[in-house]
Amino acid sequence: MGQPESREERESAQSGLPPGQRLQRGWPVTHYGPVPKFKPDRWEFRVFGATADGDKRCWNHEEFSALPFSTVVADLHCVTKFSMLGAEWGGVLARTILELAPPAPAVTHVMVWAEYGYSANIRLADFASERSVFATHKGGELLTAEHGFPLRLVVPHLYAWKGPKWVRGVEYMTADRRGFWEERGYHNIGDPWGEQRYSYQEGPGDGPEL
Repeated sequence: MGQPESREERESAQSGLPPGQRLQRGWPVTHYGPVPKFKPDRWEFRVFGATADGDKRCWNHEEFSALPFSTVVADLHCVTKFSMLGAEWGGVLARTILELAPPAPAVTHVMVWAEYGYSANIRLADFASERSVFATHKGGELLTAEHGFPLRLVVPHLYAWKGPKWVRGVEYMTADRRGFWEERGYHNIGDPWGEQRYSYQEGPGDGPEL
């Protein structure tokens, strides 16, 4: 027989929270470094790397804002142990980007790039989830600068650090490569239901060597 569940584990299961998480009523501001100043005339979203046709694809802010808009109701789980449940995110689905700028057949991962050179690596299957969204809105309102305006990625089934704020582009990769926090001791995959918080928890095949 297995060990009995702790009270915390029972409460998390009953509330729909991943293990070790607590319900957050508000939305704390968490990020590394300063909040960038948005300059719409200089903003560009790029898709590059191993694209199907070998070319990169770019959208300026006006063009990106004109892409099909979708709404996703999904949770946000931060590795600092707070969770927001049932948030409404509005923006451009990651699948839309994959359709407009297809990856080459050999692509297995993407690197999501943000301001100041911040990056997060994600398996292609996670990126292509029907609920992964480049969010411009939350709850029908534009994101604030502190929460990632003009664009942040939300991948609901992974810890929130896998969805950077202030996104500027996506690189298609044919082999995995660690991003900013993954190089600094965070888990390469980041599944909150498996409590994949830190690199020492990784098993064989979870990621490239540090």
